[in-house]
Amino acid sequence: MTERLTGKVAIVTGASSGIGKATAPAAARAGAKAAIAHEQMESGGAIGKLIVEL
Repeated sequence: MTERLTGKVAIVTGASSGIGKATAPAAARAGAKAAIAHEQMESGGAIGKLIVEL
């Protein structure tokens, strides 16, 4: 992600694995507020915690 995402909201589906798992934290690091959707509570919850810690 080359553009700064400050002030934007990134809605990421499939955040518990694969591309979604990589995209959600990357969007948060770029300044976006990341809204995640996932089916797997344990791994998706870990991604949510990571994003909050960023």
